[in-house]
Amino acid sequence: QVQLVESGGGLVQAGGSLRLSCAASGRTFSGYTMGWFRQAPGKEREFVAAIKWSGGSTNYADSVKGRFTISRDNAKNTVYLQMNSLKPEDTGVYYCAATAYRTIITSHLRYDYWGQGTQVTVSS
Repeated sequence: QVQLVESGGGLVQAGGSLRLSCAASGRTFSGYTMGWFRQAPGKEREFVAAIKWSGGSTNYADSVKGRFTISRDNAKNTVYLQMNSLKPEDTGVYYCAATAYRTIITSHLRYDYWGQGTQVTVSS
């Protein structure tokens, strides 16, 4: 089992920045590929970014490329999502997730463990 706890969400104006953190506990964190997803009201959960277990490979949704950066610190059992140049359409609940697949996975169906989510609201 892996327990995930997100933090760092909040209210920010368009153009601003936020840094989300996801602290993991339980099984060996470094063995899991980590992802960030988001869900806006009335919409399906969508992929935002993922980072391979080793940290050597990342992937981003087209909508966030160049603005968001995912990183991980295996020594701290933590994954981060730095979000810059935020837009109102980035608003939603952001979830951290872990999968045992040792490669980049963008489908939320392949993730085994989820955090409770943190709200991000971007005002125009």
